[in-house]
Amino acid sequence: MKIALDWLDAVIELIRAAKNPEEARQGLIAGTFADPEWLAKFEIAVPLEMENQRPQLSEKQAQAILEMRLQRLTGMERDKILNEYGEIQQLIARLKEILGSESEIYKIIINELNEIKAKFGDVRRTQIIDLSAEITLEDTIVEEDMVVTISHTGYIKRSASSLYRAQRRGGKGKSGMKTKEEDFVEHLFVASSKDYMMFFTDLGRVYWLKVYEIPEGGRATRGKAIVNLLNLQAGEKITAILSVKEFDDERFIMMATRQGVVKKSPLKEYSNVRVGGIIAVNLDEGDRLIAAALTDGKQHVLLASKNGKSIRFAEEDARPMGRVSRGVRGMTLEGDDVVIGMEIIKADAESSTIFTVTENGYGKQTELAEYRVQSRAGKGIITIKTTERNGHVVNLMQMTDINDLMLITDQGKILRASVSQFSVIGRNTQGVRLMVLEPGERIVAVARLAEKDEEHDGDDGYPEATEEAAEGGAETL
Repeated sequence: MKIALDWLDAVIELIRAAKNPEEARQGLIAGTFADPEWLAKFEIAVPLEMENQRPQLSEKQAQAILEMRLQRLTGMERDKILNEYGEIQQLIARLKEILGSESEIYKIIINELNEIKAKFGDVRRTQIIDLSAEITLEDTIVEEDMVVTISHTGYIKRSASSLYRAQRRGGKGKSGMKTKEEDFVEHLFVASSKDYMMFFTDLGRVYWLKVYEIPEGGRATRGKAIVNLLNLQAGEKITAILSVKEFDDERFIMMATRQGVVKKSPLKEYSNVRVGGIIAVNLDEGDRLIAAALTDGKQHVLLASKNGKSIRFAEEDARPMGRVSRGVRGMTLEGDDVVIGMEIIKADAESSTIFTVTENGYGKQTELAEYRVQSRAGKGIITIKTTERNGHVVNLMQMTDINDLMLITDQGKILRASVSQFSVIGRNTQGVRLMVLEPGERIVAVARLAEKDEEHDGDDGYPEATEEAAEGGAETL
């Protein structure tokens, strides 16, 4: 400590002896403290062990000393400087101790965390759970009605239903899908974009996809080969599609085959569909599945055949069966007749109508009340006369005035018209012309839409249909 005090005295003497501040600054920087003659001049004794610790100040340090008020070098202020020097030395020793001991570092971390906890700790406001919310592709999909079309050779696509404007009956229609020369559109369905689509095939198997997983295309595009979306077997074709939001215990799937067999199974049995599909119904040799629908087990079933026969019976007549069962007789057929369509009739739907369409572009709607309830497995009654003019029946479906009808031909044309345009006529008639067809062209599929298209100005490039233009199509026989 004596040496430190002497050095302070030496600094004061050096500053006092300097002619100007610059000379004092240079004296401090030049290593005057290292000059033995200068130290002897001020009678400063330096022990041998400190010969190598004689200070030499930098330019900033020298300038800081010159700028220090002289009062800082008095006895009291000098003691403060020495105390600060001692504290710094203790801090250096403590920091070296910390850096040299891992346990000391951990102690400091623990103490700091405890201080933070005591100062800021409160009751947790969040809850930590095992599950975390994730944004999936489905969350980004807008829910809307889609028209799903499937061609005869297996091309599929979905399009917004707003692409098709309503036209009057008797028009030529618009192209709904571009097809190859040997291909034609065979199926058309409507579903929500977020629904599960259950694909039933003619071989009695079922597959499912989300609607948004089906490729989207414009009205005139061909779509994508369905074999790239579903693992279908060789020669297997889609014959029915159901829109399902969830698989529950309270609903059933009613199925019908070409040979008149029907089967009712709980919907939940079809929830675990494998990549290769599962069996929906066991078919007899040569039989094919032609329709499937969702029910609550208390409705009526209406079957129609290609020769113009139909039968309506209570759904309760068909008991629930397992997924791999065969089913029971729904309609007794004669000759080469086969079932071409099935409708599920609600108990309170007597005010609705049944719309029947034939392959030559004719059809009609008839009050549902004219289709009396019969026993299952009967031969049925006439729904429309299948003359040479009409051709065979393509489909039969339940309609109301708010429905729009969509007809599709083997040439890929689509006609959309409001059901309210057509008069209600008797069951045992030939019907009226629905669509003008080219020579050799025929209707192959029919679908209904629930929403109305109010943007209709009649200017669609096709002549407006009239009873005269329809070649007497409004005539009932």
